[in-house]
This record gives sequence, C-alpha cells and structure tokens, in this order.
Amino acid sequence: MVKTLSRKLAQRTHDLVFRTVHSRNLIYNACWEDPRIDRRLLELDQRSRVVVLTSAGCNALDYLLDRSASIDAVDVNPRQNALLWLKIALIERGRHDDLFRFFGDGHHPEHRRVYGELRHRLPAEARRFWDHHVDYFDAASRQGSFYYRGTSGAVAWLLTRYLLQPRRQLKPHLHDLIQADTLEEQRAIYAAMEPRLWRRVDGWLLNQPLIMSMLGVPRPQIRLIKDEYPGGLVGYIRDKFKHVLTEVLIHDNYFWRVYLTGSYTADCCPNYLRREHFDTLRANVHRIRVHTTTVTDFLRRRPGTYSHYVLLDHQDWLARHDPMALEQEWRLILANGGPGARVLMRSASHRVDFIPEGIREALTFRPDLAQTLHLEDRVGTYGSVNLAVVR
Repeated sequence: MVKTLSRKLAQRTHDLVFRTVHSRNLIYNACWEDPRIDRRLLELDQRSRVVVLTSAGCNALDYLLDRSASIDAVDVNPRQNALLWLKIALIERGRHDDLFRFFGDGHHPEHRRVYGELRHRLPAEARRFWDHHVDYFDAASRQGSFYYRGTSGAVAWLLTRYLLQPRRQLKPHLHDLIQADTLEEQRAIYAAMEPRLWRRVDGWLLNQPLIMSMLGVPRPQIRLIKDEYPGGLVGYIRDKFKHVLTEVLIHDNYFWRVYLTGSYTADCCPNYLRREHFDTLRANVHRIRVHTTTVTDFLRRRPGTYSHYVLLDHQDWLARHDPMALEQEWRLILANGGPGARVLMRSASHRVDFIPEGIREALTFRPDLAQTLHLEDRVGTYGSVNLAVVR
C-alpha cells in the first residue's frame, strides 16, 4: 500500500514537473528528427499538402525544398511557433549571412539591431516572446549560443560542461570524433572514450524527472522504455548513443555537433541554413502557415485534403494520457487524408501498438521502408520510425 501510494505520488510529481516546464518555456531549439529520412519516406512533390508539428521549425523549412504546395506547422506551445516565425522573418528579409549568424553560429554581434529591423514581420505572439528573449543570441552571455537556450539547450549546456571537465579526459576524443571521416575511425575513437563516458552518476542524472522533462520526454515514454528495454532508460540511452556514434557517419551529423560545440558549420548544418538553398526557401516560404493549437483542433478548423502528416512522437504521450483524444485525432486524419495520404510518426517503442481499434484497418504500414531508413537516422534516439499509408 505504501509503495503504491509512493509510486503514484512520484508519477503525479513527474507529470506536474513536465506540465510546468512545457507550459512556460521554449523546449526544442532544434528539430530532433532527421529530415533526410523523412523526405525519402514522404516522397514530397509540388502537389503535397503537409501537416507537421512545428517543434523548432527546421524540418518544416526542409520540406520546402521539395516545393510542397503548402506546409501547415502546428504546435500547442506558442514559443516553438515563435521560433519558426523568427526563421521565416530572417529568410523573408533576404540576407543569408544574418540567418546563418543567428541559427548557424548561434549568436549575432548585432542581434538587437537585426531583430529591430524584422520585428514588424512577426505576429504579435512571436513578438511577445522575442521582445524578452532576443538576447538568446548574445555571444557575451554565459551560454554564448542560442543552442544552449531553451530547456533542451540548458540540459545540453550542463551535460557538455560536465562531460568536458578536464579530469574526464573526453574533450580530445570528442573533438577527434566529430572530425572523423570513416566509420572505422569513429569506432576506434569511441572504443577509447567509452570507459570514461559512462559512470554511475551519469545514470543517476539521466533518471531524474526534471532532466527528462527539460528534454521534452514525458513520463509515459520513460515508462515505455523502462518496461520494454532490457537495460532500462540508461541502457537505452547508452545503446542509442553508441549506435549513432559508431554505425552512422558523423561528418554531416549536425544534430550532435550543435550540442557538442554550440554551433553548426557551413558544411554540417540543416538544409535551411545552406546558402545554396536560400533562394529556393525565400521564393517558397510563403507556403508555410503556422498554427498555435493541437492537430485535432487544426483539422476541425481547417478541414481539407492533406497528403502528408508528420506527427513526431506526440502520440506516445496521447496513447497513455488521453486515448480518446488520440482516437479523435486519427479519425480527423483519415477524414482529411484520403487514399494514399502518408502518416509519419516516431515512437520510443520498437513497435507501434497504440493505433485505436477501427483505425489500423484503414492503414497500410510500410516497415520495409521505415525500418531500413531508421538504421541511417542521424539522431538515433527513437525506438522506431513508422510510416503508414491511408488505404
């Protein structure tokens, strides 16, 4: 009885921490899903009408390179949408150097001046956020980079400071790792650094509810991993980390580079930051519309025929917290999808078993494509990538 009450109290405390963190903060400062895989699974073209969860907006911009007819970016957190609006405003302004300083270098020596020049392009909710947070791009700040801001960035900053302590002797290995050109080099470097990488206190840190909440990982996902994965949460993170650093080429892995160094390079960055794509983005950025709401509410308010849905991993949370909302969302996806519509989702689990009864029969899953590409995922932290096609 005491153990049951104690467990329930811990769960409620974790949920309260998660809700508090997510209702008051920017969570993601960069998308944590690999768009190179997405675009191969989605097969976007000029007829595509895409609905995507905004997150940090990097991938909504990436999908523009296929000249999709429309991209509706949806997020319940207005701070995530404010981030996408700022990127859109910088692209519309037409100066690639400024865009790269803000989101490639992670800071800009004249961030206040540039923000003042583009502020009028932002909607009121985005202005309310950036009026108080534009100093995220101040190189003189303690963090020194936008990529160490927001809650996920704060965790990245703390963990990199912790890992790079001189006594751990990891810094030279990590520097060599991100410069490696082959998998053989990566494996040799990782073997040398692995004994110094994982210690008992690291496991304790990764099991803290506040740390996982700041990274955007809700309790149901943590429970899912602990129940399914033999080594629990720490074993899951350790194995995923090893896979991505030894089995996936790192020279263009901008996801991990940015958190290790605080910045991208011109050759290792998201597509939306590459100079060669800037004119295409600028010509098509008007095709992105941003909505602060849920996917369900968006589809109710703006019904239509959408060809692609990119749901990230939010259904892991819905399945455990609000199954009725999950079913409502799926019914609206089907009603607004039509035969052939593609639904891309990720999960902490190796299998997706939460699709409501009566919905799964309307879908054809493509594990042949998704599982193969999942092995090439440069992020490497999800249990599975899943593609469903509406029949």
